[in-house]
Amino acid sequence: MSRQFFIFLSLAVVCALLAPFHLGAQQPAASPAAVGAAPGVKVTYPSAVAPQAEPAGGFGEPVTFSNYLERTGVMGYPLLGLSMVAIFLILLYSFTIRQGTVVSDAFMNSADALIRKQDYLGLLAVCNRRNESIARITAKTLDFATRNPAASFEEVKEVTEAEGNRQSSLMLSRIAYLGDVGSVAPMLGLLGTTFGMMTTFREVGGTAYGGSNQLGLAQGVSEALLCTASGLIIGVPALIFYSIFRGKVNRLISEMEAATTHLMALLAVQYKRAARAASRPSQSDGAAM
Repeated sequence: MSRQFFIFLSLAVVCALLAPFHLGAQQPAASPAAVGAAPGVKVTYPSAVAPQAEPAGGFGEPVTFSNYLERTGVMGYPLLGLSMVAIFLILLYSFTIRQGTVVSDAFMNSADALIRKQDYLGLLAVCNRRNESIARITAKTLDFATRNPAASFEEVKEVTEAEGNRQSSLMLSRIAYLGDVGSVAPMLGLLGTTFGMMTTFREVGGTAYGGSNQLGLAQGVSEALLCTASGLIIGVPALIFYSIFRGKVNRLISEMEAATTHLMALLAVQYKRAARAASRPSQSDGAAM
């Protein structure tokens, strides 16, 4: 997938995370014609059904950013924080999880030419200048090989495999944070729902004993529903993007393994060539004797 596609999806997530702030919008009041009254005729309501004025900050108003925290209660702060973390991680991974940060054609061409020339110190210098996973694997391998000239190729190969596994684990662990956000957000929403229902039942209990607080009931139900919706709005896109990034990371890991296998095959050829060159003088000396 292209970078533009990820940017488009990131903007879609931003819009989705801000959707709770526009929930609960009320329909405009019905006109006199809609209720069957002629224009210009003053409509009077019986006292039993007369519209009551909403209190300040009533729950009939649309949800906005300014009153979102008030309506969601104490759980609004961690939910808002998680939404910011999810947006940051999605944007970060969209720009950093790409092939150029794992393996590039430029590095592979340079490494291929330097290994054929047996210029290991020059290749090690190139690896130190590159910020790629394959460059770190190659640098670890060459550092071990140059510090231990007597090491066999199998020992060098084990060092390469260990560093390759470490680089793969690092890439997978990075995107795991987004999966954690997708798992934690619905749980926080459920916790906020529990708090909202506790408020509702407390007000119902007060009404049963002679009290009457419809505003308290509305506050509890609104808190419960908004927390549930917010947790799902944050969690679902986070898990979707986590699946997308995980598939991309697995593909990059496969390409990194293929590049590592190619470089190790070239090193194996050079090790065999060096072994044959070292055996020729000994054979010539034995023949002379």
